[in-house]
Amino acid sequence: MAAPLRVWRERDGRLLRVRLSRPKANIVDAEMIAALDAAFAEAARPAPGQPAPRGVLLDHEGPHFSFGASVEEHLPDRCAGMLRGFHALLLRMLELPVPILVAVRGQCLGGGLELASAGGPIFAGRDARLGQPEIVLGVFAPAASCLLPERIGPAAAEELLLSGRGLDAAEALRLGLVAAVADDPEAAALGWFDEHLSKKSASSLGLALRAARGDLLDRVRTKLAAVEALYLTRLMSTRDASEGLAAFLEKRPARWEDR
Repeated sequence: MAAPLRVWRERDGRLLRVRLSRPKANIVDAEMIAALDAAFAEAARPAPGQPAPRGVLLDHEGPHFSFGASVEEHLPDRCAGMLRGFHALLLRMLELPVPILVAVRGQCLGGGLELASAGGPIFAGRDARLGQPEIVLGVFAPAASCLLPERIGPAAAEELLLSGRGLDAAEALRLGLVAAVADDPEAAALGWFDEHLSKKSASSLGLALRAARGDLLDRVRTKLAAVEALYLTRLMSTRDASEGLAAFLEKRPARWEDR
């Protein structure tokens, strides 16, 4: 199987490029999570002789950013390790002292949107479709339950998490989930880097990012631990969570029993 990521430097080494490279779905599975974690660790601790990055651009190959996390790895007997690894990755991204720009085309769903939401700003293509459809499978989105309220406010986040509906790029922009909509989101993100980040001090940018976020990391870390426990100890013990995941994999309607 192809490597899950492409990682390289450009802009005289000041911009770290991280590209999801398993189109068209770019599923966020355990291998993808490990590769992303290594890439962001590199951003935090550049190798000797490398300049400190002034930004990271996370984008993707193919027409879609990501269809989301691996459903197979969310089954009750497998989900604990995957979920903990994914949440550790998102916390690493939130604490990274480097701005993470995200360019999104097509579908950006489930774990894919959680990944994008741990970065930001998000530059969306006009064809982008963003959402957290986990509830349709009888489960919920742990990380999005923590990140979306911070990004778009509790009421809007709750509506998206309970409905499971998708947003087009225009609505995502109105809600503040994305920063800009463009014909070419990668070019828009690169232009933003060139104009706003490339000539600034990497250390000053890192401290400014920390100041702007305030206690965000502490809030998300605390809530994520509680939500992860709720998912693993309560949700995964219900009959309907297992039924919803099985129905998806078997390509059939779920038969809910409300228990």
